[in-house]
Amino acid sequence: MIFHLVPLADWSAAPGLPYAPPSLAAEGFVHCSADRPTALAVVAAHYRQVPGTLLALELDEAALTAEVRRQEGTDGRYPHVFGPLNRDAVVRVWEVVRVPDGPAELVPWQPVE
Repeated sequence: MIFHLVPLADWSAAPGLPYAPPSLAAEGFVHCSADRPTALAVVAAHYRQVPGTLLALELDEAALTAEVRRQEGTDGRYPHVFGPLNRDAVVRVWEVVRVPDGPAELVPWQPVE
């Protein structure tokens, strides 16, 4: 399993379609993390002050239709997906709970209907 962080508004914008974040057009790949601790470290480094609900998509790497390559020199902690994320590869969605002076955590996401 690998993880991708995404604002709820972006994930919800085109339901049913493969998800293509801005990094795919700008850099040619989707940034991911190899595990929960790495994903939470990315939250601490880059998403602490980002407003709104943040999700962590848990992806079955084998079910992704796009190629996955590990960023060199990172012990495999940062997989890159070279194409959109097909939604059927998402096995679980987590909400990232951020607190001002403490570590973030992942809790099961409960969508509001």
